[in-house]
Amino acid sequence: MRQLDVVGVRVEMPSNQPIVLLKEADGERYLPIWIGAVEATAIAFAQQGVVPARPLTHDLLRDVLGAVGRELEQVRITGLRDGVFYAELRLSGGVEVSSRPSDAIALALRTSSPIFCADAVLDEAAIAIPDEQEDEVEKFREFLDSISPEDFEAGGAPGSSG
Repeated sequence: MRQLDVVGVRVEMPSNQPIVLLKEADGERYLPIWIGAVEATAIAFAQQGVVPARPLTHDLLRDVLGAVGRELEQVRITGLRDGVFYAELRLSGGVEVSSRPSDAIALALRTSSPIFCADAVLDEAAIAIPDEQEDEVEKFREFLDSISPEDFEAGGAPGSSG
């Protein structure tokens, strides 16, 4: 397992499909995962520190975990089958819960929990971007800084894998 950091979310053109981009914490590989519009908004809100007037689903789940005395210890992206990513939430007390990666990432950002990915998933789906191509990644980060969560409110693809 390798630890990943969330780079951010963006909309893939021309399909208008949101994507979350993760990067190895101590490597040069990036993992793109296509996600739904709602989850893209939830991730963008968490990254930008937006606190909604009423809790969104991921805020509610964070609050429920706290109310029952559990902590999200880590998120693990565990598999990739037929183009669909799989993840699990590792909770305190040894509890594991299956999750879509997008929901797990949105929750991890709200709880400051680490995100890990199986080596086999990275070997299959990650993209290596050498240091000399970091300028392109920086342009992507600048793009992420210029968008708002509202940019993701329309047009999520049904049956998205994230």
